[in-house]
This record gives sequence, structure tokens and C-alpha cells, in this order.
Amino acid sequence: MKNTHLRTWIFYGVMITLFCIFTYILFQNGKIFDGQFTGHSKITTTITNGIPETNFAMFRQAIMNNIAEPAAMLLLQIISILIVSRIFGYLFAKIGQPTVIGEILAGIVLGPSLLGYFYPDAFHFLFAAKSLGNLYILSQIGLILFMFTIGMELNINTLKEKISETYVISHASILIPYFFGMLMAYYVYQEFAVTYTDFLSFALFIGISMSITAFPVLARIVQEKGLSKTHLGTIAIASAANDDVTAWCILAAVIAITKTGSFISSLYTIGFAVLYVVVMLFVVRPFLKRIGDIYSNSEVLNKSIVAFLLLILILSAFITQVIGIHALFGAFLAGVVMPQLPRFRKLVIDKIEDVSVTLLLPLFFVFTGLRTEIGLLNSPHLWMICGIFILVAVSGKFMGGAFTARILGETWKDSLSIGILMNTRGLMELIVLNIGYEMGILPPSIFVMLVIMALVTTFMTTPALSVINRIFPAKDVEKEYIIQQSQGIFKALIALGNPENGKSLLNVAKTLLEGTRNSLAVSVLHITPGTDTNPIYGEQFSVDSFKGIKDEAAVQNIPLETEYKVTDNIELGIVKSVNYNNYDFLLVGAGISLSGIPFFKESPLFQNIKWLNKIVNSISKQQTFFYPGTLIKDKTRYFIENSNCSVGVFINRGFEKITSTLVVLHDESDEFLLRYARRLLKNNSDITINIIDTNKLAATSELIRESIHELRKQFPAEVRVNKLTKLNSTILSKNSFMLISYHTWNLFSTSDKKELKNIPSTLIINKKVSRFHVGARNKIVSNVSLDPVSENL
Repeated sequence: MKNTHLRTWIFYGVMITLFCIFTYILFQNGKIFDGQFTGHSKITTTITNGIPETNFAMFRQAIMNNIAEPAAMLLLQIISILIVSRIFGYLFAKIGQPTVIGEILAGIVLGPSLLGYFYPDAFHFLFAAKSLGNLYILSQIGLILFMFTIGMELNINTLKEKISETYVISHASILIPYFFGMLMAYYVYQEFAVTYTDFLSFALFIGISMSITAFPVLARIVQEKGLSKTHLGTIAIASAANDDVTAWCILAAVIAITKTGSFISSLYTIGFAVLYVVVMLFVVRPFLKRIGDIYSNSEVLNKSIVAFLLLILILSAFITQVIGIHALFGAFLAGVVMPQLPRFRKLVIDKIEDVSVTLLLPLFFVFTGLRTEIGLLNSPHLWMICGIFILVAVSGKFMGGAFTARILGETWKDSLSIGILMNTRGLMELIVLNIGYEMGILPPSIFVMLVIMALVTTFMTTPALSVINRIFPAKDVEKEYIIQQSQGIFKALIALGNPENGKSLLNVAKTLLEGTRNSLAVSVLHITPGTDTNPIYGEQFSVDSFKGIKDEAAVQNIPLETEYKVTDNIELGIVKSVNYNNYDFLLVGAGISLSGIPFFKESPLFQNIKWLNKIVNSISKQQTFFYPGTLIKDKTRYFIENSNCSVGVFINRGFEKITSTLVVLHDESDEFLLRYARRLLKNNSDITINIIDTNKLAATSELIRESIHELRKQFPAEVRVNKLTKLNSTILSKNSFMLISYHTWNLFSTSDKKELKNIPSTLIINKKVSRFHVGARNKIVSNVSLDPVSENL
């Protein structure tokens, strides 16, 4: 074996040596051709002012020439666009807004309104007019792919189920704003558009721009608000889907009329379009249904099938472009006719959406930004017209959606919410506006006003919904808490981050909290970060996240409720759920183990550079790094400080079950831990309790002394008081579980950091009495069987 290895390297060395020798001989002989070259690409030394340029100057010039090449310039443009769009998307997500608003604003920032105004040289270098052709083509490909996924997100079966109500709401929210838009066009046509286009085309495009609803943005807002499975969410999404389908059909007709110049001439285009839709729905769709039945899993959905589906998409877009109703309509229709199989659709969207939404769609936002020169609105009069456009757009959609819903029997709260949600225009509005701009129908100033209108109406949706929720609160939180207390229900919420940790968290909750009152009600919350998560994934994510903990609950016979949310602010989402639903205890995980062995980084470099720790944490999805000094910081501290109930932070160190338990007492306020210890012993006879009194409280505190005495009297064989007053690796290694208060943990994490690295699985508890607890106790008149010892856990 060793001889073979040596022979391999000898052969490799000889081969490289011979290659170098023969190459040298070849080039030496090739010198006879020097001076015979007559082409234009020969590299020469540049002479400036009689002085030859240095090698570095030549290198720098070569770099600039390379950057100016079309491929390099396109890549530089994409890099700039992605960086700026992700930054703005992140910032807007942090304030509870859809990321699409930030990405649209990023396009405006990179356009003439900001970058071009303050840094014209950089703007003209980065977005030179001659370099925009490739960028435009890529952005259009991105739009085609995006419209395909939008068509796939539509659930035709849901539309059929709610057709009677949502059909009326969606059409009212199209017709009323459409008429308002045409009326507005009548008053501004003479001033702005008379030299651009005829009144018919202008009025039709202004009308359609007022009546658009952005189905994908609305669906994500509904998803983030946790309304997906509510009556309001179902009605809003179905109405928006109907709105999208109808609006795109109207847009196709408007484009046909505009291109042909009259309604009569457009009938040919409309007739061919209708025929094409019929063929797609009744010929292509059944054929694709059979393909979907066969290729419904990732094993058989190979490149050939994906290529075939993309071919159908591109053919559909090409045909509708040739007919005269725009390629985007064909892409949308191709998505609609895809098989109504959630698994199949998810697999196809997985293949397409990341590239279209993350990479190519921001290019479209920049193109819109390049056309949006806010400096064109250079007078109070023009800003007043812009304000009127916004007012007309909002009032038309709101009247069409809210009043119609109310007439059909919806509550005022749901009706007003529908009116607000239908005002979400977002990206779909920009697509319509760009079509009108490219066709020469919308003048630049009107285009800018309508882009601002799209941003304002989308931005206002989330705050307006919050206002409606304050005006019409869903329930009396304090009253529900009183009822909950009177029935003797102890409500615990498990915030499930990593699904693999669910079994351990449920085991801790059952052993620690069961028997606190008449009954224990456990709920599990899982939040997927990122409102740009496709709604079509929601159901699958929900099933996958809760599978393990549901199986464990069935084994332990624990009734379990689950809640699934999508939000960009996980901490706020958890706290809102805790406080709104009157939970008595929040259990969250702070660390997981890999194959039963916890992962710790002991390098001083990692411990001292917190930002590096955060970066590593964000990159690693399979393991959580934590250090005792920083564990209960940031997110976990947010839970503790903002929740209206007690919070337990569970550190998983290869947890299997609770057996020998270490209870750490540091001051008198830690006495509540002894009540948790009593509960552990009542629920599991195999558990032993080891108490470590770090401050000799048994000698100085009557409360602690009496509590320990009562606990040892009730469980003499299971409770031991350790003589040690300081944590060390020996005593930590002898226990499988540890109870410690949040206050004590913070003290020890700074002073005994080294010893805490050896902790067993640990529950850090912050005891807090609900803000309703005192009032509720005085109001409860029912006979409730409460455990007097553990009532205030």
C-alpha cells in the first residue's frame, strides 16, 4: 500500500516536470513568429505625457475595462440590488410591514429620486442607459416566473366553496374603485395625458390601477396575523383571489382595447384570448392533472418533468404575448391550470420561487425605481393631485369591500378588516403600472403618483388592522382569566423552536406542572420566521412541526392544542400569544443537544466577541451555541420581561427524563422553587430532590427553613439538603436535572461561569404573578379545588 502511494506521487512529479520542460521548449521555438502578428488585440504599453504607465496603472485600467464589460456590469447591478433590497426588506419586516414594501423602496432609493439626485456619477456608472437592456430582460423573466407561482398559489377549490359571498365582495371591490378611477381620469386627463394617449386607454388604465388587490401580499399579512384558519382570513383570501383572477381578465381586455384602438377591433383579440383560456382549462388542465398524480413526490419529479412544466409556462406566456394580452397573463394562467395537489404544487414552487422572488424580482423593483422620479412632483398642486389619487384609491376599495361585506351579513369588525385588506396593492399594482408606462399610456408624473399610492395603501394595511382590533377587541381578557381561574384550569404554553426539542419540553411540563390546579391545559406554539414564507407551505410546516410532540402527548395521554404562526418577530409573536390567551406558564427552550451531547464553545475568542456568536448562531440551524454569561439575554430576556406569567427556560443537556433534581437556593425569593420540587415529587415517585443552600438560608430565613422542613416531613426519603454552599462539577454531575431561579442564574452566570458549563439539563424559572391574578382571586366565587402549596406557581 505504501509503495503504491509513493509510486503515484513519483508519477505525478515526473508528469509535471515533463510538462514544464516541453512547454518551455515550445515557447522558445515560437519566438520566430514574433513581429508577424498584425491584429488589434496586442497588448502595448500606454504612454501618458511621454512617461510609460506603471504596471499597476495598467492593471487598474484593465480592472476598469473588465467592470465595464456587459456581463460584469450586470453582475455588479444584481449585487447592488440584492444588498439594498435585503437591507430594506429586513428593516421593514422589523417594524411589522411586508418585506415587499422595503424592496420597492430599495428600487426607488437606487433610482434617480435618491441615488441619482445625490450621487449622479455613481448612478450613471451603475445604471448606464446602455446597460439596462440585460437587466430589463432578467426582470421580465423574474416577473413571468413570479406570476406562475401566484397562479399556483390560487386554490380553485376554496374559491368554489366561498364563491357566493366572495364573488360579490371581490367584484364590488373592483367595480366601485374602477369607476372612481375612471372618474378621476376624466378630471386629470386634460392636464396630464392629453399629449400621451387617448382618453379611453387612459381612463381604463387608471381604473384598473385603482381596483387591483395584491393577493400574495394580502395572503402573507393574513398568515402573519394568525388569521389563515379564521372566517375572516378565509373570506379575505378567497375574495382577493377572485379579485386577482377577475382583475387580470379585465387587464387583458384593457390591453387588447388599448392596442387595437377601439372596442370593436379588440373583440378579435378578446375572442382569441377567451378561446385560449378555454383550451387551458378544459384540455391542458386535465392532462396536467394526470401528470400530477404520477409525479407527486420529489423522487420522481426529475429535471425532465420540471423542464416540461417550464416549457408549458413559457409557451403560455409566448402565446398570450402574441395574442396581444401580455405574457404575464399567460404565466398566471399556466400556474392556475397546474394540478390542484398541494404536495405537487409545493414541489414545483420549491424549484422556482427562490430564484424568481429572491434573485430576479428585486430587479423589477429597481426598474420601477428608475422610472419613479419623485422630483417630477415639484409643486404643491402636484402633491395635492397625488393625495387625491390616494384618497380615491382607498375610499373606492374600502367602500367596495367593507360595505358589501356588511350587507352580506359580516360583522362590522370583519367587514372593516376586509375593506382594509382589499386595499393592499403592493407588487401587483406595480406590474399594472409598468405595463401602462411601457405602452405609453401613463405619463411619468401620473406613474410616480400611482407608485406612491401603491406604497401608501400597502403600508397602511397592518397599522389599520391594529386600529380595528383595538376598536373591536375580540374578547375581555380579564373576564376570561377570571373564568379560567374559577374552573381551576392551569394553562401552560410551550414555545416550540426546534421540533426535535418538543418531546423533552412536554415531559418537563407534565412532570412539573400537572396537578397545579384541577386540570392542566397544554398548548404548543410554533412560529416560522419570515413573512415571505409562501402560504402554501403553512399547512405542511404545521404538520411537520407538531408531529413529534403530538405523538409524545398521545403516549402520555396529555390533551394538546397547537397553534402555528408565521412572523418576522418571533419574540413578539410568542409574548402576544401568552398575554392575549392568559397563560399561567410559558416554557421555552434555550439550547439543544446533538446526539445527547451538548455543544459548547470554550474559546475565549467566541465568548468575548458576542456579534460573532450571533452570526454563528444564525448560520447554524442544527445546533445552538450558548454560554452561561449570555444565555438569558436578548430573546429569552424579552420573554421574561414582557410576559404576564411565569417563564421557564429549559436548557437541554442530553435530557431523557427527570430523576435526581438539584434545587438551588440563593435568597429568600427562591422559596417558590421548593413548591415546584413538591410538585415533582407528587407527580413522580422516582424523583429525588437535592437542595443546595448557597447562602445558608435555612439558618437565617424562617420562610426557607419552614418550607424545607415541610418538604422533608412529607417526603423524608426523597429530599436531601446538601452541606455544600457552592456549586461544583461533582455535585452537578450527580444530578440529571436542575431548578434555579432567573435571578440566581444571572448572579451565578457572572461569578461561577466555569462551573455552570457542567450543568445538567436545567430549568431557569422567573416567577411572575399575572396582572389579573389578585383581582381574579377576589372575584372567584366558585368552589375551586386548588393545591394551597402550589397555587401560586
